[in-house]
Amino acid sequence: MTVVSILQVVWTVSAIGLSVLVLLHSPKGDGLGALGGQAQLFTSTKSAETTLNRVTWTLTALFMGLTVVLSAGWLTPPAG
Repeated sequence: MTVVSILQVVWTVSAIGLSVLVLLHSPKGDGLGALGGQAQLFTSTKSAETTLNRVTWTLTALFMGLTVVLSAGWLTPPAG
């Protein structure tokens, strides 16, 4: 496996994870997380929302960074 293919896998996983996390967000703080009782894993709803925001922003930065690196072709050797 090359570095590019490993980064493509990480990029795909981050895209899927980001999609799931966006679906978990809600204006009221519950989102789809209330279905499985995941909000009860944290000490408060504010703690759950803060953690969800941090993970979402981290995955967003990872996804955007990998998008730029992979699309620019900086890791592939020049042709010719």
